[in-house]
Amino acid sequence: MVNVIVQLSKYLITLLMVLFTVQSFLALRERDEEERSYILEKQILMILLMNFICFFVMYLQEREFYIIKMFLCTLGYLLGVQVVYRLLFKKASMILLNNMCMLLCIGLIMLTRLNAARAETQFKIIVISTLLSFIVPVIIRKVKILKDLTWLYGIAGLLMIGAVLVLAVTSRGAKLSIQFGGENGFTFQFSEFVKITLVFFMAGMLREDNSFRKVVITTVVAALHVLILVASTDLGTALVYFVAYVVVIYLATRKPVYPLLGLGGMAVACVAAYFLFSHVRTRVQVWRDPFSNYDAGYQVIQALFGLSSGGWFGTGLFEGSPTSIPLATMDATFCAICEEMGVIFGICLILLCMSMFLLIVNISMKMNKRFYKLIAMGLGSEYAIQVFLTIGGITKFIPLTGITLPLVSYGGSSMLCTILMFSIIQGLYILREDEGEALAKRNKQKRKKSKTTAKTGSGPADKTSGNAGRKKPQPTGRGTGRTDIPEEDDLGRRIEEQTEKSLRW
Repeated sequence: MVNVIVQLSKYLITLLMVLFTVQSFLALRERDEEERSYILEKQILMILLMNFICFFVMYLQEREFYIIKMFLCTLGYLLGVQVVYRLLFKKASMILLNNMCMLLCIGLIMLTRLNAARAETQFKIIVISTLLSFIVPVIIRKVKILKDLTWLYGIAGLLMIGAVLVLAVTSRGAKLSIQFGGENGFTFQFSEFVKITLVFFMAGMLREDNSFRKVVITTVVAALHVLILVASTDLGTALVYFVAYVVVIYLATRKPVYPLLGLGGMAVACVAAYFLFSHVRTRVQVWRDPFSNYDAGYQVIQALFGLSSGGWFGTGLFEGSPTSIPLATMDATFCAICEEMGVIFGICLILLCMSMFLLIVNISMKMNKRFYKLIAMGLGSEYAIQVFLTIGGITKFIPLTGITLPLVSYGGSSMLCTILMFSIIQGLYILREDEGEALAKRNKQKRKKSKTTAKTGSGPADKTSGNAGRKKPQPTGRGTGRTDIPEEDDLGRRIEEQTEKSLRW
């Protein structure tokens, strides 16, 4: 009976994931507020139902109390976050929140399956990170000096990754994190947090002046960030920084020459890294043919076996062997998910990450101030390239970089900084809603004032019959610098209609 339930659950889990992904894209294009709210409510029910089915199936397989404990913790977190956001941040993007909750739910389910101790640790990190993230939208809305702290962001970022270069120990060929509290303490990967400070620095530098001088200064500071990471041999994170730099520079200047030069420099740097670092040469060799060196390519080989053995619908939870994949809780989480939940589930996971990125791009495009626009696009590009590097590396599409899948893989620093990044995006979305409401209110007042002026300006001459008593229409061309009151009123009405459409979107 248990085996029947496990096999049936595969198809139900896949169906829920497909429906949730489709609803995410539908919510992006839906303009009717009631219909969008209905979609969001269905998404919440899908998250809760998937959470229940997965933990129920795992409990039937293992009969362990920790599974019930993790289910209750995950359920409490999901409900708590939804309630708090609706009470504190009524203008927040619920689409972004739902997608984030689904990814966190998938990560906790898979970690509970792979490693119970790490699942509990990850849950604690998620709770702490979420509590800290509640402060971020308030800071984005209320603190106006964020745009004036440009050099503070740049210097802080350089100091943090510089400390990693000096104090960190080498792990898997790279200096990644600093350990606090001795052997029984904890580690923190400062390069994750510098993803945020670097974007804020570049946005502050280019928010008003995108001249060649400003671009050069921004490039020099960004290059120092990348070079320190190269010296630490943390090449995956260096690539994330570089992509964010290229996107922000192009968005600020609209000149293709800058990203083209950057891409050319990246190509030269990749070739140089191949000859300078032995572990880079090993990863390229594994990418080309993992079976040529079985010891070096063992992780990729096992990941590919796991990816293909599950089929379209997966083997079912606790029916596969994802624990045989090295670092299944971190680098290879995607293949572990595909093995037991299916390739269709994995494809939907990729599409869900893509919808997150599209939503961030949409928020960026609607920001009026360049500083906030660049921040949203920079953080969004970092998220997108990290997803690409993680999934592309473990599926042998590109050489392995050792980067975790945001919100899904195990990793305290990555989880903390990713949740903070999304809370910054939420703050920008709320700020945009505030600006839209203020603009609509001003336009409404302007219309009302225009109508009042039009009424008070009508005199007895207007009431006379024939053309003799009528006022001569005023010219409306560009050269006159004047417009009729009816045209001004119509312009205000069009502005308000466009603003209302934007707010509904």
